[in-house]
Amino acid sequence: MAALGIDELHRFLAASFPQVAGDFRILRLDDAGIAVAMAVADRHLRPGGTVSGPTMFALADVAVYLAILARIGPVALAVTTGASIDFLRKPAPGKDLRAEARLLKLGRTLAVGDVLVFSDGSPGPVARAALTYSIPPGTVRPSAP
Repeated sequence: MAALGIDELHRFLAASFPQVAGDFRILRLDDAGIAVAMAVADRHLRPGGTVSGPTMFALADVAVYLAILARIGPVALAVTTGASIDFLRKPAPGKDLRAEARLLKLGRTLAVGDVLVFSDGSPGPVARAALTYSIPPGTVRPSAP
């Protein structure tokens, strides 16, 4: 059972991160993980017309963050402590991105997740990321996955 549902996660993003909340839309939230979409705009493109690496990383990071908050509740101070991303293929310009994230571990003080990022219309992932988050001590949450 999730501590926060899709609507609550959207409200949390809007209240805590209004500068970027409109960039992300949660498509699915279930026991398997979360799917988050990002509408790609001109500001997300790099020279050559492809989606920039920082844009793909931002989507992966937000997807894991939301997967964690869905389990532990609105803990704004859960922060990324480690991240690795592999860019696998060039995303299509003008196509939205979708991240499929799952938590591998949700402990008392650390959470680890992995993410596949897809470009709409492309069958394979365009990036793969692994992220570790620090959870503030004393955070109360449901049991880990």
